[in-house]
Amino acid sequence: MLHHVEIYVSDLASSQPFWGWLLGELGYKKYQEWEKGVSWRHHDCYLVFVQAEKRFLEISYHRSRVGLNHLAFQVATKHEVDQLTKNLKERNVTILYNDRHPFAGGPDHYAVYFEDPDRIKVEVVAQN
Repeated sequence: MLHHVEIYVSDLASSQPFWGWLLGELGYKKYQEWEKGVSWRHHDCYLVFVQAEKRFLEISYHRSRVGLNHLAFQVATKHEVDQLTKNLKERNVTILYNDRHPFAGGPDHYAVYFEDPDRIKVEVVAQN
């Protein structure tokens, strides 16, 4: 069982509203908040976002480097993926692989892919 994931972000002021909205849509509740970080919890697992120190911001994140490629979340239905996609577009979030959406992961994989403010790829996939 995964306990928690901690992600350093380049601008907590931009990341917090993005992740707060998204994680709220997925059933997470704000768990902790302090000057340089915030976390959201769902059952026993939580996600933490922390402001990176200025000295570490010179090299930006890229999902093709060693480390995290993307975070994937699961929802119950295709309708939930469709509604989330609509809400993301209303928030001016770019949908990745738009030419293959919602089957960018293959014909049996119904999902939406997009990026957070630091360009961390996020996937939300329908269980069935």
